[in-house]
Amino acid sequence: NLTMSKYSDRAIELFMDGKNCSQAVFAAFAPDLGLSEEMALAISIGLGGGVGRMREVCGVVSGSAMVVGLKYPELDKTEVYKLVRLIMEEFKKNNHSIVCKELLGLAEAEKSSVPEARTPEYYQKRPCVKIVEDAALATEKILFVEENK
Repeated sequence: NLTMSKYSDRAIELFMDGKNCSQAVFAAFAPDLGLSEEMALAISIGLGGGVGRMREVCGVVSGSAMVVGLKYPELDKTEVYKLVRLIMEEFKKNNHSIVCKELLGLAEAEKSSVPEARTPEYYQKRPCVKIVEDAALATEKILFVEENK
């Protein structure tokens, strides 16, 4: 993706630095919304790998959804859900699913809670960097539209 974005760039940096998918997306936005990166990383850590590495809903989805609540604490559930759905519609333009195991092409959920080592091979075989980027770009497009004009 040729789109330059401080949020997607930071999300990729965080992921490449060993943070999980949910942490990468949520913490990329948090400092601009009044939450420290350190606190954002702590809050979102359990959501990686499709929640606790169970390969369910992708952590980038959880991360993006939390950004909505952080940016718009005054909105009711209906309005927040609408924005989350808009972000996911945007995300799905480039991704066939929002489910971790489907995005990774896994037949079944992981048995182990132990994450894989972040080796060069890991980054080669996993589409996660692109998924993190797509989620950050979709989140930015929907939530920060006014700032991009």
